[in-house]
Amino acid sequence: MSIYGYLFFVLGVLCGALSIGSTLPNFWDTLVTTGSAVFAVLFAITLLVGRRIKFDPVLR
Repeated sequence: MSIYGYLFFVLGVLCGALSIGSTLPNFWDTLVTTGSAVFAVLFAITLLVGRRIKFDPVLR
């Protein structure tokens, strides 16, 4: 997994933990929930991009 994959994973987990673990005003709760969803999508995209570049054993 790439550095960006780890970064988006950690940011998504932190946003998710912040939204579950604490009581925030409506604005911040919406912002944290949206951030969690955005980071989850970015994490999935980095995983898909990382899988596209594969090692071809025939070229050895």
